[in-house]
Amino acid sequence: MSHLPDHDPVVVWHATAGADALAALASTPSGLTADEATRRLARHGPNRLPARPPVPAWRRFAAQFNNVLIHVLLAAGAVTATLGHLLDAGVIFGVVLVNAAIGFVQEGKAERAMAAVRGILSPRAIVSRGGARLDVDAAVLVPGDVVHLQSGDRVPADLRLIRVRELRVDESVLTGESLPVEKSPEPVRAEAPLGDRVSMAYSGTLVTAGQATGLVVGTGMATEIGRISALLAGVTPLTTPLLRVLAVFGRWLTGAIVLLAAGTFAFGLLARGYSASEMFLAAVGLAVAAIPEGLPAIITITLAIGVQRMARRRAIVRRLPAVETLGSVSVICSDKTGTLTRNEMTAQRIELAGGPVTVTGGGYAPVGQLLRGDAPLDVQAEPDLARLLEAAMLCNDSGVHLEDGAWRVDGDPTEAALVVAGMKAGLDARLLNDRQPRDDEIPFDSEHRFMATLHHDADGQAWVYLKGAPEVVLPRCERVALGGHETPRDPGYWDARVTALAEAGQRPLAVAYKAVPPERRSLYRDHVTEALVLLGVVGILDPPREEAAAAVARCAAAGVRVKMITGDHAGTAGAVAAALGIGRGPVCTGARLDALDGPALEREALAVDVFARVSPEHKLALVTALQAGGHVVAMTGDGVNDAPALKRADVGVAMGVKGTEAAKEAAEMVLADDNFTTIADAVEEGRIVYDNIKKAILFILPTNAGEAFTLVAAIAMGATLPVTAAQILWVNMVTAVTLALSLAFEPAEHDVMRRPPRHADEPMLSAFMWWRVALVSALMVAVVTGLFLWEIEHGSAVEQARCVSVNALVCLEIFYLFSTRFLNAGVLSLRGLLGNRYVLLSVAVVLGLQVLFTYTAPMQTLFRVAALEAEQWIRIVVCASAALFLVEAEKTAVRAWRRRRAHGGTPGGRGPAAWSPGESDPR
Repeated sequence: MSHLPDHDPVVVWHATAGADALAALASTPSGLTADEATRRLARHGPNRLPARPPVPAWRRFAAQFNNVLIHVLLAAGAVTATLGHLLDAGVIFGVVLVNAAIGFVQEGKAERAMAAVRGILSPRAIVSRGGARLDVDAAVLVPGDVVHLQSGDRVPADLRLIRVRELRVDESVLTGESLPVEKSPEPVRAEAPLGDRVSMAYSGTLVTAGQATGLVVGTGMATEIGRISALLAGVTPLTTPLLRVLAVFGRWLTGAIVLLAAGTFAFGLLARGYSASEMFLAAVGLAVAAIPEGLPAIITITLAIGVQRMARRRAIVRRLPAVETLGSVSVICSDKTGTLTRNEMTAQRIELAGGPVTVTGGGYAPVGQLLRGDAPLDVQAEPDLARLLEAAMLCNDSGVHLEDGAWRVDGDPTEAALVVAGMKAGLDARLLNDRQPRDDEIPFDSEHRFMATLHHDADGQAWVYLKGAPEVVLPRCERVALGGHETPRDPGYWDARVTALAEAGQRPLAVAYKAVPPERRSLYRDHVTEALVLLGVVGILDPPREEAAAAVARCAAAGVRVKMITGDHAGTAGAVAAALGIGRGPVCTGARLDALDGPALEREALAVDVFARVSPEHKLALVTALQAGGHVVAMTGDGVNDAPALKRADVGVAMGVKGTEAAKEAAEMVLADDNFTTIADAVEEGRIVYDNIKKAILFILPTNAGEAFTLVAAIAMGATLPVTAAQILWVNMVTAVTLALSLAFEPAEHDVMRRPPRHADEPMLSAFMWWRVALVSALMVAVVTGLFLWEIEHGSAVEQARCVSVNALVCLEIFYLFSTRFLNAGVLSLRGLLGNRYVLLSVAVVLGLQVLFTYTAPMQTLFRVAALEAEQWIRIVVCASAALFLVEAEKTAVRAWRRRRAHGGTPGGRGPAAWSPGESDPR
């Protein structure tokens, strides 16, 4: 045993016989020797996932500055410092540092995703070495080791099972399947998907029942979970739609400002005869006016406010830009188990000879009713139903208990579902067992697929109760209970009932009983082969969340398509999807996806809404295919198997309650309540955030452009500048941190969840919005220039005329702010004028600052202005109010045009209701 054959990566261990697997790895049932294990450990390395070197903190912090708008902000600070306004420059640089700190804190945990995957591996293992059983660190396991498992163990490596005793393994972290999987040492077909490989136990999964001995065939990165880890490490996360759009917008804006400043410098120098020093100061002032130095801070604060709002709605965002990305999501790829369903097995239907019975309520809480039709049943008046529930509770090794306000399962979830159904009928498992104590049992095993128990009641009568798979139990039943009596079983009827339950996605479980001689105290399999009486068949399902269907419908109304991607069986997935209103086309399985190439896979991903029996690679491929089709994808999940797709998606959404740490660390958002409804709420909040960012940009751009073109107009006319660079900087800083910031607190507009999702590459400003920018900018240039020239012509000093210009700019922005609150709707109403208290507060603060600016001696000296008279204020307010009334008139005209277009007034036109997902919002 000194030489281990080179490991062949193409060996299909689940299809290999146990003895052949031992031979292939040069091992024996008594395990490896200690020396051989040491040699193999040196060759294969420790049974752990390699740690990736973490990104140094300084590099992560420096990366926060790699953004075009941050570069613009730094340039604004440098220009401000060049002008000698060191305090203002300090404020700008302070904003940059705060923005970087927020990003550093929010994104700093992303490197922990790999560590979280490593953390689920079992720390200890029971292994046979040289014929002796040893408790060893799981890290020293090597291929060829023989490992022993028992209930409660975390599987320490990938194992080919050799001996199995009633072993069931929870593989939900890998497959998403709700039920524990019954294991067997028999080989399965080579092409079997992961969830059907019953001859294997995979690293990181949990043993829920039974015992087994297995041969280690994969350790560390050679395990199934190691393969997922490699997938996760190789996934490149995408940048968000907002950052992509802002990067283009920032580059374009920077180039335009440089060209405008250079062109103005050249024109003034060559055409108007200004000196080079004068034009240099004018060009610097123009750049200061045009650069929206407050915009990055406004965007960051708006995103942070969105994070706070989402946290109140139970959605925890780990990366700021993900807030906005949610607003552009067009497809949600949702895992089934624990996301759309409760991950709690529930008895939903009981088929009796006298007709079906519906069981209401979900989960393990014993709250619900038993109904026939719509009428509640009195179980005491239903002997067949009462006997079935009693039998199901007596032939049972599981139960539920109340802990910290929640009902917890003791034992197998399927058996617990039967206990809960009996409790809903008013039965008490403890009292039943006291009245009919168990004398013997035949435990459930995967080969025979039933469980039977022997009981004696107070009268000395003996009863056998049996439950199991219908195909095993029904042939043993000659008769069926009906109305407290027995009647011959109709095979066709019961086969149809079982088929109907299976087609509904429910797991059918048949329950039967048999009277046996009172003296019998032992129970053997040949005692339950025939002459049983069928009580009925119970349909058990992991039920959809009650609120999930409404959330799916809400997403559909918002143009967001929901797709279910699960490792569970196709029948179960299809039934749950139908109950939730998900489904376009048939259910697609992982086997079919394997047969599709790139273009065909993309078509299938777009056409089908339910995918079952998929692997981590399938999930990742589907997300990538949808993104290639132009969709912004949110992926939800809770297991390790979901982590690569969560990282690849535009927004990864992990379950906070039942999700693994690996899923949480790979996601941008974590749901604190594991509720799919919270995703719909998050989409709404994301759209609100995007609207508010758009409003802030629509507010800042015209004001900056108005200031810049006021200087350009003055230079073009050869006139004195109406405002200086320092005065412009004052206006920009005061209004950006007050007026523009108040838009971050805007509530949702009425149609926010009735619009189609915007296209990921939609420009920040549409052609219509550019028109709005041009209109308001032109108005500001006309008002500021006109008032300045009026003051000069009527004998006012330059200092006083410039004070009029500065206050006119501020008042124009105040009036325009109210109009910006609604992108299209009118604001001349109580809700429009008073609906955001932060707007009113910001206006009060700005007016207070302007009073200080205008009338205090230090400010007059610093900014070279003079105090104003009352009549000058009247002219300012009257002229500035045009910003509100002109824009409101424009909105009214546009709304009327759109109504005519929607009703066919424009040939070939179509209204907003006809927009399809992905089309640009004409606003």
